[in-house]
Amino acid sequence: MPSRRQTMESPGSRRPSIDPSLLVRIDKITPLSGEDFNVVFIGAGNIMFGSDEGPWNHSFRFEHKLGPRLKVVALIDPAVDRAKSVLQKKCESFVKSAYENTKIYKTIDEFAKTMDRSQKPKAIVVGCPPAFRGSDVPGKDLELKILDYFPGVALFIEKPVATGPVDRAFQVSKAIDKSGVVCSVGYMLRYLRAVQMMKQIIDENNLTVMATVARYACAYEAIAKDDWWDKARSCGPIVEQGTHFADLSRYFGGEVDISTVHAHSLEWDEEAGKLSKIPIDESKIKEENRIPRVTSANWKYDSGAVGSFTHIAALQGTNYSCELEVYADGYLLKLVNPYVQPTLYVRRPGDDHEEVHRFADDDPFFSEVSNLIDVIEDIEEQTESLILSSYEDACKTYEFTWAIREASERTRAALKSKGPAKAGQT
Repeated sequence: MPSRRQTMESPGSRRPSIDPSLLVRIDKITPLSGEDFNVVFIGAGNIMFGSDEGPWNHSFRFEHKLGPRLKVVALIDPAVDRAKSVLQKKCESFVKSAYENTKIYKTIDEFAKTMDRSQKPKAIVVGCPPAFRGSDVPGKDLELKILDYFPGVALFIEKPVATGPVDRAFQVSKAIDKSGVVCSVGYMLRYLRAVQMMKQIIDENNLTVMATVARYACAYEAIAKDDWWDKARSCGPIVEQGTHFADLSRYFGGEVDISTVHAHSLEWDEEAGKLSKIPIDESKIKEENRIPRVTSANWKYDSGAVGSFTHIAALQGTNYSCELEVYADGYLLKLVNPYVQPTLYVRRPGDDHEEVHRFADDDPFFSEVSNLIDVIEDIEEQTESLILSSYEDACKTYEFTWAIREASERTRAALKSKGPAKAGQT
């Protein structure tokens, strides 16, 4: 069975939470002492080693958490040249000791068959594209192979958990749960100090969430990846990108009644959906696979609360505009700009004035890695360390995002078949 610290939930909350004061900034952490900590990285791309497009860089966070203890025993990626390039850069830096003995493998099978005892990992970080995982279908069953080859080894898996059928992802979830391994999925916004302060306010005041209102406006001009603009490859912006805010909505609102999800979309071929600065040649993408410019959804939670989410591909430049509002009796909790400069606005009963809480230099990517390692090592003094996003929970977010996408596509198909409607004719 999973450990108590991996699964327990705080009183009065639908989801596990952490005292925000315990989420330590990356520059304030003291690397843990002890024996070598072997890690396997699967994927040599941007999510694992960073890029100019955003703050993601899992290797950087593991280096700072573990210090000289970190030993990356294997880097697995079929793009061997790319893997060699990132390793060379690491070995030319101050973290050389973590990578100087790293071996490159094309597949997890190759590593498993040749691994010696000294290479046995304590954690495996899965940062390869979701098209190769999240299923029990051969060729897309990476997690199941890991469970078979490396029983008991902890997992960190990037979101979304899959790109294939939802029911297949839940089969993987059952296998992970049955194995009892520590498993964390990369919904890092749950680890923001601002988000945990919101949970703390809700718990301390015994509040019941009435509504969540989420908005995610991306700077499309900076997204120069063909895959992102192609629903056949990325599953669309709600599933691939908006998933973080769909997840936060569930984190505060609770389970979604999937049957109540309704959505509309603004599509590429509508007048309002024409964009002037698309950085790729969209004409090379089949028309039926081009992404919507706007998706707007609403739903009911099992509790009776209501939720809404709008994803917009409209901004240019580089900065996104993202907000989440959570309403309860007498309270408004508003999270603004969580990716760059998280700010929390709080309105309480008896006062129309909004408190403002700013969280400079917060790094949720580091907090999720730090908590994962503390749980793996079961450090007694870190009794508040928790995995905030389990694989099963991540599967429910995946299911939810697909429900939004499919609802918008049904609505669009229905509107096309009916033609323009006129008021007063029903």
